[in-house]
Amino acid sequence: MAQVEATTERIVAADAETVFDALADYKDTRAKLLPGHFSEYQVREGGDGEGTLVHWKLQATSKRVRDCLLEVAEPTDGQLVEKDRNSSMATTWTVTPAGEGRSRVVVTTVWNGAGGIGGFFERTFAPKGLARIYDEVLANLAAEVEK
Repeated sequence: MAQVEATTERIVAADAETVFDALADYKDTRAKLLPGHFSEYQVREGGDGEGTLVHWKLQATSKRVRDCLLEVAEPTDGQLVEKDRNSSMATTWTVTPAGEGRSRVVVTTVWNGAGGIGGFFERTFAPKGLARIYDEVLANLAAEVEK
């Protein structure tokens, strides 16, 4: 099994604290940011950053649905890590200043991919598909915080 990684980023016209606070607000803001690939969103514990437990289903393709139960940690300032209890998947959100009133948001998801020919296709196509999904999340985030 090889590790699979998908990364995307965006510059947002809002300060880093505002952007991070929006991402860490699983109770109210985060659900508004998720495109149609996500369903059954539910905060099970917490709701604001560290210690939050959140559930959703992620439909990456018409046939591929992941049931995700994510524990949220804040290992460093400006960073959220969502570790899936149901798989090896972990998503890291990093928010850093990018000039006056601007922020860079980088989202990276890693997981242990399948072996064999299926693993080849997963390593080839899954990162691009997941990056497109998170591009939508980042566009929604920008629209939310740039109001």
